Amino acid sequence: MGTHYRSATVRGHEIHYREAGPADAPVLLLLHGFPTSSHMFRDLIPLLAHRYRVIAPDHIGFGRSDTPSAQDFTYTFAELASITAEFTERIGLTRFALYVQDYGAPIGLRLALAHPERVTAIVTQNGNAYEEGLGAEAWAPVLAYIAEPNEKTAAPVREIRSPEGIKWQYTHGVPDPSLLNPDAWHHDAALMARDGQDEIQLSLIGDYGSNIDLYPEFQAYFRASQVPLLAVWGAHDQIFVPDGALAFLRDLPEADVHLLPAGHFALETHAAQIGALIDGFLTRRIPAPVRSGS
Repeated sequence: MGTHYRSATVRGHEIHYREAGPADAPVLLLLHGFPTSSHMFRDLIPLLAHRYRVIAPDHIGFGRSDTPSAQDFTYTFAELASITAEFTERIGLTRFALYVQDYGAPIGLRLALAHPERVTAIVTQNGNAYEEGLGAEAWAPVLAYIAEPNEKTAAPVREIRSPEGIKWQYTHGVPDPSLLNPDAWHHDAALMARDGQDEIQLSLIGDYGSNIDLYPEFQAYFRASQVPLLAVWGAHDQIFVPDGALAFLRDLPEADVHLLPAGHFALETHAAQIGALIDGFLTRRIPAPVRSGS
């Protein structure tokens, strides 16, 4: 089952996305995190396309999607969630499961708050919704910038999108770094080095506090909906720590939680295991026919 590389226009902006799987199969919408793109799902998509219609867009400002300047586009998580909702409507999605990671979590959960009837299940891979999931050391400079944005507080935040900062996000907490393909962080670093990215990423980091403010609403949504949820988490992640995965059980007692010996980008080393967990989870919660020869 091959992967198609497509685009859709939303509010005059071109959104690039990857798509694979039968057109009439249950949909799994993959929402990537910082600093990457749908590229992070390159190994996962083929593992799920036999049973699901898998769609992975690049957020505006990331990957191959349009990257308007921070003067021409409002880079907030509310706006990215709104654009994502319109993207799903543009390509005809009415019901879908979500896979969320890092930035993809507040984007996807905002979408779920706005349209709970559309979300059939949630897979969260180091996609946080609880304050206890915020790693203290990693988040200290971000929270300082959110509290008081200026050149002094911006300096350590800028390091997050430097080549060294991006590499660290991939390598920290990985027991055997030789299993990592360095193409991943070189790919991200090249895209983060484009003109205008400094303003774009500072805008989004500065807005991250709005996601934390919504945590109680996300948690109320979990309790009210009892949405099927699979938390598959890199247990050695220092950005979104394992307590964030375990916290889902407080509001969703039937959630499936798996801590893997991996870091923030667990797909880089555990794509096969995560794919099997997702397939088993969605098969139990959203049965889909297996198509022979697909």
